[in-house]
Amino acid sequence: MTKVYPNGAATATANVTAYEADRDSGSDEATVLTVWKKSLLLNCNGFTVFDTKGNLVFRVDNYLSGRKGEIVLMDAYGKPLLTIRRKRLSLGDNWMVYDGETVVNPRFCMKKNVNMLNNKYLAQVNNKNSVLYQIEGSYAQRCCAVYDGKRRKVAEIKRKEAAVGGVALGVDVFRLVVQPDLDTSVAMAFVILLDQMYGSSSSRR
Repeated sequence: MTKVYPNGAATATANVTAYEADRDSGSDEATVLTVWKKSLLLNCNGFTVFDTKGNLVFRVDNYLSGRKGEIVLMDAYGKPLLTIRRKRLSLGDNWMVYDGETVVNPRFCMKKNVNMLNNKYLAQVNNKNSVLYQIEGSYAQRCCAVYDGKRRKVAEIKRKEAAVGGVALGVDVFRLVVQPDLDTSVAMAFVILLDQMYGSSSSRR
């Protein structure tokens, strides 16, 4: 089996500070992350996310478990960064995203596009009455782009190939490319929500 990441979890955790420093340095280069739809914990579903050096950056260990309709995105140390909760009593697939473990004053919400007459985009990200981002493409094919209100591409989901021989790793391992204008944790929240909306147990778009 092709190795997804070069470093072990312990080494990655020790080096995550370097990733944070690089991200905060004001670089104009995009951040490229490897997303693995697999938890580091046994008997637990989730996501594990690495940078280009193989260092652990984000993790989700409570995916589809625990309290119904709630997912927590954590950093490499296990600190909660964002709490994602399904919005109750709403039409369609609508989710609220909060900072840390709070469940008041959502940072933004993301809603699945259910308009059959306008299927250009997969989901829309809103803050109150303002549209912040639209996500287009096919999550099932791991080929998506996130556009801001000025139609600038701020993030992409891409298929990942093995370093040797160009062998595809399958849909459970893919790249997340994030431009400097978008927080990487927010981009990862988009991935989690797309998987909720269009994953294997949902519609295959």
